[in-house]
Amino acid sequence: MQISRIRALRGPNIWTRSTAIEAIVHCDNAERDLTQLSGLEDRVRARFPRIGTLRSEGAEWRAVSLAEVVETAALSLQALAGCPVTFSRTHATVEDGTFQVVVEYTEESVGRLAIEQAEKLVQAALADTPFDADAVIAQLRDLDEDERIGPSTGSIVDAAVARGIPFRRLTSGSLVQLGWGSKARRIQAAELDMTSAVAESIAQDKDLTKRLLHAAGVPVPLGRPATDLEDAWKIAEEVGLPVVVKPQDGNQGKGVTVNITTRAQLEAAYATSQSFSDEVLVERFLPGHDFRLLVVGN
Repeated sequence: MQISRIRALRGPNIWTRSTAIEAIVHCDNAERDLTQLSGLEDRVRARFPRIGTLRSEGAEWRAVSLAEVVETAALSLQALAGCPVTFSRTHATVEDGTFQVVVEYTEESVGRLAIEQAEKLVQAALADTPFDADAVIAQLRDLDEDERIGPSTGSIVDAAVARGIPFRRLTSGSLVQLGWGSKARRIQAAELDMTSAVAESIAQDKDLTKRLLHAAGVPVPLGRPATDLEDAWKIAEEVGLPVVVKPQDGNQGKGVTVNITTRAQLEAAYATSQSFSDEVLVERFLPGHDFRLLVVGN
């Protein structure tokens, strides 16, 4: 068995509306029927007990090729790694012994690795050599966690999928396209392609955002940007301890220190914030719960 080509189908295709990996698999005569390879299924299952069914389904029996073993293994490996994938298919081409194997993926790098490891599983079973399925699943899970889109983007994508809107990830970051053609829209994190540069600039400046909210009658904590460490302690004394020290233009809570009650704590917090931004904001600490809301589809 040999795989000659692997490619990603990054949008709706002849097989599925989902993203998928397509592999071209070549099998010799014996490899087109699993039952003709004595003990192979047992060796595959010994290496990967949770691979699932390797028998033909339906009323009529048909031979199961090694290409279909690759298909089943690649899908099962991803599913066991926590990827929400359900679709796979193997199609015999007009070229004798050549198959198209299509397996859904949610993260392209994970799908590609799953196909590669599925091939290694089959080769290990053929050669009767070891294959550590648990280690592969752990590797796929770690890769999926590294590559997975962030929570804000993920929430928007989930809402789109629930509405039947296809999506395509455009970069390894959080830039995602929703829909196709003239109806396509793009998002990045919680920003839309309609988000203005002015709005983004305001939101990135915590002090400016706070002043605009205050002008609109929204309660905000007392505090202001500090010019230096001494000024930071002066602000803390003005607004009253405990305080919060944060980068003025940070995000995702990076560099933020809360509930500061001593000068020593403030000095450490100031240094932490400065490692993220030259501008540091000192504010009165308000105890309570922190809620981050993302409204989709309003």
